[in-house]
Amino acid sequence: MNLYLRYFDNEAFVSNADDAIDFLASIPEIGMNADLEADIRNYCASDLMYPKRYKVRPRIYFIVIKTAAESMEDFKQKKALKPTMAADGQPNEAKETQATIISRMAEDRAGWYEGELNFKRVVLVPATGKHEYRDTTFVAQCKAESGIDCYNRIVEHLRQRVDHRSQFPSAKGKNFRYKYLGMWK
Repeated sequence: MNLYLRYFDNEAFVSNADDAIDFLASIPEIGMNADLEADIRNYCASDLMYPKRYKVRPRIYFIVIKTAAESMEDFKQKKALKPTMAADGQPNEAKETQATIISRMAEDRAGWYEGELNFKRVVLVPATGKHEYRDTTFVAQCKAESGIDCYNRIVEHLRQRVDHRSQFPSAKGKNFRYKYLGMWK
């Protein structure tokens, strides 16, 4: 396990607590003492993986981060992140990038689509006479030219039928899903 340390523009990537303490001792503003040294050694020896922040003076801190990265460059490019697991317990290779999702949504593929939209609907509460937002799921099948066209048709349909203050999510977000059902006849 390696350590990344940073205090303003001073940063270091070290492999053990001794090197980390030497780096911090080289910065006079930090004021290395026995308590701080013991705390850093305890943090390095522990199983805790969260970043640790140490106060130098009011509103001024330095951080120590444990990482599995092999070098400073790998750490900064986030190459040492733990792989995420899929539902079947196997590691995911790579998540789809936002650009890939957007380009797939805009891809022309005329036919039937099923779109599911989770949105904030404004409804009247009869007991109080006031309005409130309620999470609402709307599912529809429609003819569309693409995934984004499916989204636009669903939102256009809902805007004519719900309170104008209702809030619709972005087509790119997690609150809109669609699937292609097939060609229309």
